Amino acid sequence: MAFRTCMANAIRDTMKKASPSILEPVMRVEVEIPSEFQGTVVAALNRRMGMIQSSDVSDDGSGITVIAEVPLSNMFGYSTELRSLTQGKGEFSMEYFKHIQVPRNTQDELMKKYREEKENEEAA
Repeated sequence: MAFRTCMANAIRDTMKKASPSILEPVMRVEVEIPSEFQGTVVAALNRRMGMIQSSDVSDDGSGITVIAEVPLSNMFGYSTELRSLTQGKGEFSMEYFKHIQVPRNTQDELMKKYREEKENEEAA
């Protein structure tokens, strides 16, 4: 029991000194659309905190492929939005790319919510 208590205290002290942060997954999103919808689709990706990496025009000039990096939490509902923006002509695919640190204000909100939920559990 003494070793267990010692280990718990050591981990607690180390975590305080390490100043940990919350990470979120970022997806590589590839969107294929007709060229007339490029502006609206790029604006929609920007609203979702997407970082546009490239935009390539097809050989015949009728379509465009936009590649962006977007946090996964911001991608929910994107298929519906893309269909409505492109009159059902747009398609996208996404795959895991990397993890990045969540913005500080979001981390603070998540920690506050966690503490509130923990206090409510203890009070019950």
